[in-house]
Amino acid sequence: MEAAITKLKAEMDGKGTNTYIKLIGEFLIKHIQANPGSVDQILSADKTIAKSLLAMQAEAKKKAVGGMAMLTDEEGFAIVLNYFGLSGGVTSAPPAPEEQKTVRFDVKLDDFL
Repeated sequence: MEAAITKLKAEMDGKGTNTYIKLIGEFLIKHIQANPGSVDQILSADKTIAKSLLAMQAEAKKKAVGGMAMLTDEEGFAIVLNYFGLSGGVTSAPPAPEEQKTVRFDVKLDDFL
């Protein structure tokens, strides 16, 4: 498992690496920690995170309408798993960022009398 994590981290930390490679890399690390049987597919020399992004791009182009396409997180992570030949649901997808909640502070002078 350590060899697979090392391979993923090396690509994630590569020069000029974009944030999507880091996001997918974290997802894959969590996946192999939860599914140790997936290590061999990750270690495949011809499989990379960058190429998995190209697989997502190809799938998105198939759905494109008017030159624009979108994938949900689940669809994107499922494509990555499929690219690496992995099975299983997308249960370890990174959580969506939480929205900042504004706390309103309302005090009147009469409240202190």
